Amino acid sequence: MKAVRFHQHGGADVLRFEDVPEPPLEPGEVLVRVRACALNHLDLWARRGLEHVQIPMPHISGSDVAGEVVASVVPEVAVGRRVMLQPGLSCGRCAACLSGKDNECPRYEALGYLNHDGGYAELVKVPAQNLVSIPDEIDFVHAAAFPLTFLTAWHMLMTRAQMKRGDDVLVLAAGSGVGQAAIQIAFLHGARVFATAGTEEKLERARSLGAFEVIHHHKQNIAEEIKRFTNRRGVDVVIEHVGEATWANSVRSLARGGRLVTCGATSGWQGVLDLRALFGKRLSILGSYMGTKGELLRAARFFFAGQIRPVIDRTFPLADAASAQRRLEESGQFGKIVLEV
Repeated sequence: MKAVRFHQHGGADVLRFEDVPEPPLEPGEVLVRVRACALNHLDLWARRGLEHVQIPMPHISGSDVAGEVVASVVPEVAVGRRVMLQPGLSCGRCAACLSGKDNECPRYEALGYLNHDGGYAELVKVPAQNLVSIPDEIDFVHAAAFPLTFLTAWHMLMTRAQMKRGDDVLVLAAGSGVGQAAIQIAFLHGARVFATAGTEEKLERARSLGAFEVIHHHKQNIAEEIKRFTNRRGVDVVIEHVGEATWANSVRSLARGGRLVTCGATSGWQGVLDLRALFGKRLSILGSYMGTKGELLRAARFFFAGQIRPVIDRTFPLADAASAQRRLEESGQFGKIVLEV
């Protein structure tokens, strides 16, 4: 089969489109013909190399996959089934998995990150429990663009932040995968949404997804604009995944009793926190990492009903994965970049 792999860390030029052996199936696994695979920042970090993280080489990235089952050693899984994949892999046997908290499994990891090759390939193997059937009316490109970012945003808003109808919610970087998903989920569940972006076009697109007010984060101060929009009160929830560049303003934007949920740090890991604000305003700072399969299934019901839908920025052929990753690195996209296989 054809796949895109890297044999060493570096820039996008280390990605190679090459022939690789088809993955052999183990008990409990199925083989999926990949029709589409969406990009995530995790793909960039793995390719560049991360401190204290050993990426097996050569490596196939890609956590967000949609396609068709072509082989199975699980009798109840039929060949030809149209699926998207739950991107989180877990053992299925530990206390966390058995209690429905599979994202807290000690062996939890994302497909295509460490020990399991991902979807930058014609074929990918996964445990049968990672299959999510998709209706015929859902195309593969949108199905691939849904799982990781909508699961992440759902877990941040609904589980970690315990968002309620009527809450004010600030979403950082509306054009990102998590950003566009969080705006839609928060709006769907009755929140008043504020969003940031770096261009006028992205701000208008954020409004079209449900943002009530928008902030140009290159020209305006986020915290000051939030205070202006909310009569100095601040917001109940901040969806933070940018990191160092926005951290201080994200904390300053919170109302008393507010909750900041973070799932990433694309601009840097260091976030300074004034502890007086933390205890004086009774703030909550919450970490979040992907989510459970049960949460993905709940979010998918709204996707399949047409109430939320991933925004597609551009598609690229699998052989041009390097160009797709360069576009993601340039931060010019709004929504998801998808490889078509």
